[in-house]
Amino acid sequence: MSDLLDQPTAKTNAKTDAAKGAPRPLADRLRPKSLAEVIGQTQILAPDGPLPTMLAARALSSIVFWGPPGVGKTTIARLLADETDLSFVQISAIFTGVPELRKVFQSASLRRQNGRGTLLFVDEIHRFNKAQQDGFLPYMEDGTIVLVGATTENPSFELNSALLSRAQVLVLNRLTLAELELLAQRAEGEMGRAVPLTALAREALLEMADGDGRALLNLLEQCFAWKEQGPFDVDALSNRLSRRAPKYDKSGEEHYNLISALHKSVRGSDPDAALYWLARMLKGGEDPRYLMRRITRMAVEDIGLADPQAQNLCLQAWQTYERLGSPEGELAIAQSVIYLALAPKSNAAYSAFRAALGAAEKTGSQPPPKHILNAPTQMMKDQGYGDGYVYDHDAEQAFSGQNYFPDNMPRGVYYLPPERGHERELKKRLDFFVNLRAKRQQE
Repeated sequence: MSDLLDQPTAKTNAKTDAAKGAPRPLADRLRPKSLAEVIGQTQILAPDGPLPTMLAARALSSIVFWGPPGVGKTTIARLLADETDLSFVQISAIFTGVPELRKVFQSASLRRQNGRGTLLFVDEIHRFNKAQQDGFLPYMEDGTIVLVGATTENPSFELNSALLSRAQVLVLNRLTLAELELLAQRAEGEMGRAVPLTALAREALLEMADGDGRALLNLLEQCFAWKEQGPFDVDALSNRLSRRAPKYDKSGEEHYNLISALHKSVRGSDPDAALYWLARMLKGGEDPRYLMRRITRMAVEDIGLADPQAQNLCLQAWQTYERLGSPEGELAIAQSVIYLALAPKSNAAYSAFRAALGAAEKTGSQPPPKHILNAPTQMMKDQGYGDGYVYDHDAEQAFSGQNYFPDNMPRGVYYLPPERGHERELKKRLDFFVNLRAKRQQE
């Protein structure tokens, strides 16, 4: 357990491995020795960024690093411990239970009594349940630990508000191609030779890393280990290395990000972008039935009566997928996305229904006017139920113009169709009835 609680810093690890002559992975050999050597993350590491500002003020607060894998969360945490002369302790929420946590806190308390602080780095902190997360709070408040958590999930969904209120969330971004290229150049400097790839194959390798610096270094290490003479082209690279699966969590942040991107691309009438996000989700393993449910919702919410066929087409695509399955049925899904993206857009019915719901909540239980109530019994007739009701089919143009709202409620106006698609015709009808109603009321 002592190895778990008091892990040495990266500098100590490097010296120990060198002394033993043990082989060290390229990623470990290139681990930055100062914050200035970290590639990327300028939004938090720039001179006026949050981390240099904390260090300059000698006031390092608890932090939650939120970002994808391989962007430097662990490295930056280790360097913060070095910069502040705090004892670095690393645990993973996947492998640590309550008994281990208790021992971590006890050791941190002993260090504090001896005048040494503790930077506790918790990888995958979102894996801890609410009770475990609450266990950190008293030790954060009294200064026993400076907590640095790392998570790939949205902290606002996964972490307790009490813990978040005591920590600053810093977002780390996936590395850009330019930053990955800089990392590749560092690797070449460490190895003393160029990676044996053509220019196009080098670009393909950077793309394979998908913004993950650690993944890139692992890929480069494989390239450097090849015995044959290069340079290797794109085909040779593809045959020798497997492309990484795209980052996608069907129940996590990426799931919601990508369905949002698909929905907004459809709403924005961009079929190409919509197809791209659809493909990303399908390649990531998303359930096509979930996609069809959401796509049908887009037809109802964003197109509505501007194109009444849109909803039917989505339901037909859904049925087609159920009969054909994947991958053949996915073409029907793609066709529905294209159709929706190019269809006229209207949220008039959606907005009208929301407004009607608001009015219904506000007006409570006001009864309908008596003239539109049925009177199946004599007592109800005596109470005036149905008195004065005009049967619309008997009225001129089959329109009586009577009031159908509660007697004490002003007439509501909720549906405001735009001059687009089929709703252009609906607007003509609506305007016709509005004018005719006004005429009937004057008669």
